[in-house]
Amino acid sequence: MFKGSYRHRIDAKGRIPVPAAFRRLLTESGPATAPNTVVVTVLDQCLAVYPAQEWTRVEAQLAALPPFSAPVKALSRLLSSRAVDCPLDVQGRILLPATLRKSARLEREAVVAGVLNRFEIWEPEAWAGFLADSERLLDDASLAVQWPPPAAVPDLSPPSRPLRRPQGKPSR
Repeated sequence: MFKGSYRHRIDAKGRIPVPAAFRRLLTESGPATAPNTVVVTVLDQCLAVYPAQEWTRVEAQLAALPPFSAPVKALSRLLSSRAVDCPLDVQGRILLPATLRKSARLEREAVVAGVLNRFEIWEPEAWAGFLADSERLLDDASLAVQWPPPAAVPDLSPPSRPLRRPQGKPSR
């Protein structure tokens, strides 16, 4: 799982270094004989970077959704049409296509943030805005969310018994 955040420079050719901890994860998750390739797509205000195997899972999840649902079609089109296979070079950098950099407003600086099964590349001001908004959201949500979820409480009430009708004296 990808975690942590790192600040990096994007070079004049549009390459960004992948943090060393993330490179190790990519090496561990990929087949030894295939070059390390990631799939980069636009997601919200940033670029989402998936290891190739994880992207295959995302595609399978999308394919399992109702194919004629308008939101499913839109999500599938947006994610897939903007996805690009990007190999890591020998120095552990990804060449980000110009169209993707433009979509995420990436220029010289970027924040690379781990998000469980992927990592994201953010324009620093957009990242700072996301953090501020998320912290406010968590403050508001903390009243309604219990973490960890409460354990199941055993039912200690007596078992219900069918009602018995009082039996009268037999008539003679």
